[in-house]
Amino acid sequence: MSKKPKSPGVNPVPSLSEVRAIKVNIAQDVPDTASAVGIAVAGRGTVPRQLGVDRDALAAAGFEGKLGQTFVVARDKRRVLIAVGVGDTALDVASLRNAAAAFTRAASRHARLATGLIDAADGLAPAVAAEAVTEGVLLARYRYEQRKHRKSDVPLADLTLVTSAERAKPAATGVARGKAMAAAAMLARDLANAPALELTATRIAEVAQDVARERGLQIEVFGKAELEKLGCGGMLGVNAGSTEPPRMVKLTYKPKAKSKGHLAMVGKGLMYDSGGINIKPREGMQLFMKMDMAGAAAVLGAMSVLRDLNCPSTVTGFLMCTDNMPSGSALKMGDVLTQRNGKTVEIHNTDAEGRLILADGLSLAAEMKPDAVVNIGTLTGAILAALGEHLTGVFSNHDGFAAQVKASATRVDESVWRMPLDRRYRKQIDSAIADLRNMGDAQPGAITAALYLEEFVDGIAWTHFDICGTMKVDADDAWRSKGATGVCARLLADLAVNFVPPSH
Repeated sequence: MSKKPKSPGVNPVPSLSEVRAIKVNIAQDVPDTASAVGIAVAGRGTVPRQLGVDRDALAAAGFEGKLGQTFVVARDKRRVLIAVGVGDTALDVASLRNAAAAFTRAASRHARLATGLIDAADGLAPAVAAEAVTEGVLLARYRYEQRKHRKSDVPLADLTLVTSAERAKPAATGVARGKAMAAAAMLARDLANAPALELTATRIAEVAQDVARERGLQIEVFGKAELEKLGCGGMLGVNAGSTEPPRMVKLTYKPKAKSKGHLAMVGKGLMYDSGGINIKPREGMQLFMKMDMAGAAAVLGAMSVLRDLNCPSTVTGFLMCTDNMPSGSALKMGDVLTQRNGKTVEIHNTDAEGRLILADGLSLAAEMKPDAVVNIGTLTGAILAALGEHLTGVFSNHDGFAAQVKASATRVDESVWRMPLDRRYRKQIDSAIADLRNMGDAQPGAITAALYLEEFVDGIAWTHFDICGTMKVDADDAWRSKGATGVCARLLADLAVNFVPPSH
């Protein structure tokens, strides 16, 4: 009788270790060890001589030099050259990142890569260009295959960025930042892609402890008894139908020097969302409800790299983690809960649960009197209907803070769209028997959800990210790999690093 094959082990925080294991070097020449070399080719002008083919030959093969196009030229048995289209106009950061992503996908069967792409964008500083190329290569090469015996791609071992000697030092700074930013998103992707059977609230708290120990963060973990003492009725109510206990994780990063400000982040961590008694009707949606903790994953991903990025501000992160399951003990419509700040809420739909757990986290964050607070979660299908899969909806009570969020979104190429926090809809969440109800009318669902959350920020500058549409992609898209995107992990990290306390 043959032995049962051993299951592929799963590292609790694979991205942090795997990204650091990938060597990213700066050199003036392509190393002999590189088996795939990316060469920038514009839509017009001379084709680089080292490619070994002219423009007519490329055109005959359908390669026109458009941004993101690739064409593989077999140089010899040990190396291929890859023409990487960079278009006809000056490359910005997003375009350069996308070109690097196209290169690494074309070289998916190669472990050792080299490219001169960082010199393809004349208008970008070496550090900025190196960061973009590093991010593009690492993020596009990502695959969630910890449980597969046969991998789709060859694991990436090293990447060499070829540039001049005078550009090498600033480029190395960009590489370090690029690796950190990629690690943030990849950790968030690993968590959101993980099966809910394995990544329970208890387990993500353990992962957070590993991250905190490794990345120099302070951590506190709160179980059911502690949540009861804190009066976190939203967390306890949502968890009532689950056999898995809830966990709230509080992470704190403090800079070595005097802090320039204090930013709080609250992430929705629905480890699996069945909808509760109001069970979700769509099978496709049910499959991806293991990703309903993508907000908490983004916060943990961002927190994990703040030390590497020398973040100058204090950052506190709350991961609000529980299942939402139907059972004999589950939360029911018509029940009334008391949130951490004392406000009572009548339950009109058990599938409007994310705002209940975020409200407890926002209340606790507000009690710390930070300079600003963000919350993030896969909150409403309404935002998906409004903005689709390419835009994250953001709501804010402070124009200046919203502008900081927009600037970070632009830098990391994660599109956001500010939605109206229109208080004419506030009456929709009034209850006849409690302070609030947890759901308004069918329209406009994303706005009334945001208005609910605003009740718990105590007037502090605040921005809410609704990532329901952007949490995943169904196929590779530039630097986004199929599956969980890790959306906003890089954005939150960038926001923290560049945070300026908003004026009131």
